[in-house]
Amino acid sequence: MTVRDTWNPSQYERFRTEREQPFHDLVALITKRPAGRVVDLGCGTGVLTAALRRELPATETLGVDSSDAMLERARTLEADGLRFVRGDISDWQPDAPFDVVFSNAALQWVGDHPALFARLNAMLTPGGELAVQVPANFDHVSHTLAADIAHEEPFAEEMHGYTRTFSVLPPEQYATLLHELGFVAQSVRLQVYGHVLESPDAVVEWVRGTLLTDYESRLPGPMYQEFVARYRARLHAALGDQRPYFYPFKRILLWGRRPV
Repeated sequence: MTVRDTWNPSQYERFRTEREQPFHDLVALITKRPAGRVVDLGCGTGVLTAALRRELPATETLGVDSSDAMLERARTLEADGLRFVRGDISDWQPDAPFDVVFSNAALQWVGDHPALFARLNAMLTPGGELAVQVPANFDHVSHTLAADIAHEEPFAEEMHGYTRTFSVLPPEQYATLLHELGFVAQSVRLQVYGHVLESPDAVVEWVRGTLLTDYESRLPGPMYQEFVARYRARLHAALGDQRPYFYPFKRILLWGRRPV
């Protein structure tokens, strides 16, 4: 089964304001300022990577992403000390360690988080800091419904039974993991971000920019449109016609510092 790059920068940024607050909350946890060398794993359009460089401030900031569409947008922001490279964050390795390893709303796409965090730990300099934000909203109907439909025909046959699963751990397991990896200071919290959207239709547009891209990448165009239509109808049935619609979105924000 061929998997296409279906990330759409414009669709993703439709809710840019709502998506940016967790980024700012995560940056606020970082104590290393100036930060030296920084990497942003899953940098997307690069807009927040550029903001990260300014906020810390860093002498060198590298953004890493696997989507050519996202990187095309990101590379328009390149400047002295800020650059972007193509890489799959599930196995990407740096040439040299970083003072800050940062990732905002990207590592949920990577499996086996104990192994992943061990690899991130190895990317850090002595005294280096890890800052990660991952969504934890996978039990909300906006997410469970997509998985339910993926199991239905004709989608299940076309995708050979595939459905998106996530390896995000409970907050307490991340705290334990950071301790076991030798971090000498840490902060792990679950936070609910409340988004007041126009209607449940806005939730459809929200997930079209993130979760549903995974199904779009595996389905022919007309069949994906059928998938979205079925999702939209079922989400309306589940949520009703609430105007506005309050969309509670859980996220885990974690930070840790290595020993010097």
